[in-house]
Amino acid sequence: MTKRDAVFPAGRQALYEIHKYSAAIRSGDLLFVSGQVGSRGDGSPEPDFKKQVELAFENLRAVLKAAGCTFDDIVDVTTFHTDPEKQFETVLAVKDATFTEKPYPNWTAVGVNWLAGFDFEIKVIARIPQGE
Repeated sequence: MTKRDAVFPAGRQALYEIHKYSAAIRSGDLLFVSGQVGSRGDGSPEPDFKKQVELAFENLRAVLKAAGCTFDDIVDVTTFHTDPEKQFETVLAVKDATFTEKPYPNWTAVGVNWLAGFDFEIKVIARIPQGE
C-alpha cells in the first residue's frame, strides 16, 4: 500500500496537527485538498462573510502552492454553505474572480447546517503539473 504524501502550507501545520488531518494528500498526479475555511492565522473564523470566503480561497491558494499547483490545476470543486440562498451571490463573485477562463472546473455546492463556526468551506481536487 502506498503511504500518504501529505502537503501543508507554510506556517499553518500546527492547525492541522490540532485536528489530526492533512491540508492535502498527493496521490499520483492528483492532489486532494481538505476543506478550506476562512480562518485567520489563529484558526478563528473571519466574522465578515465576504472576507471569510476570500480568506478561504487564499487559504486554498496556499495549500495549492505548497504542492506546486495553482487554481488553473483544479478539476473539481465542492463548496459548503450554511445559508446558500443568502450567500450565493457573494460566493459566486469570489469564485468568478478566481476562475476567469474556460474550461471552468466542475463545481458542486452543498447546503449544510454546521461548519464548526464557519459559514463557507471549499475543497478541491487538482491535477499536479508535470515535473512537480
